[in-house]
Amino acid sequence: MSLLSVHNVAKTFNNHDVIQNLHLSIKEGEFVSVLGPSGSGKSTLFHLIGGLLTPDKGTIHIGDRLINGQKGSISYMPQTPSLFPWRTVLQNVLLGQELQGIKDVVRAKSMIDNAGLGPYVDAYPHELSGGMKQRVAFIRALLSPQKLICLDEPFSALDELTRLEMQKWLLSIWEEHRPTVLFVTHNIEEALFLSDRVVVFSDKPAKVNREFHIPFERPRPEELLLDEEFLLWKKEIYYELKRAGKKA
Repeated sequence: MSLLSVHNVAKTFNNHDVIQNLHLSIKEGEFVSVLGPSGSGKSTLFHLIGGLLTPDKGTIHIGDRLINGQKGSISYMPQTPSLFPWRTVLQNVLLGQELQGIKDVVRAKSMIDNAGLGPYVDAYPHELSGGMKQRVAFIRALLSPQKLICLDEPFSALDELTRLEMQKWLLSIWEEHRPTVLFVTHNIEEALFLSDRVVVFSDKPAKVNREFHIPFERPRPEELLLDEEFLLWKKEIYYELKRAGKKA
């Protein structure tokens, strides 16, 4: 059974169809990335799943529960870390739990240590680098009690080397805890490296153009990025994205 089921969803803004006839499902423990042309409705999908928007048509389920227009059903990490400057690292990572009336300080500290942030547990966001802030934000998302984590281009603002280090770190954490992740990115290489499945959206109105089931075994070493088969997959997804953009 799927953890997330998006069935025949449509959304219109100012008489412009942004999403139309969208079908998407994600199994529990699966890592799925969404690629698509700029402005194709990827972030709108997150807002629909997160309950910030209500679909004009169709249904969204988490398990058996209909969540159309309902907030609090997912753990969400935006493009920027969005840490509260007056809260320490520990206080920031516990925020999602606090909103649900729980607090697991022992587990939080353990995850902070595993992320290499042990010395910064009582530090404030202004004392952290960009990559460190992203780690804090992801730990916060992982500690939240919701079963689905939605990550909206979380590494887009980082430089190339920091981004790769964050991808490797995210994979190591994901392989340990196996949360269900829906990941939006513009980066084909990132989607391939991280995902079990890559979903390519059409241009507006967005719908699923094609799905790619990624064959590479886990754990995935950095050297995979230069592997010939990996580059062939990257090329195929690139051309699919180009076709998706032309179908607007």
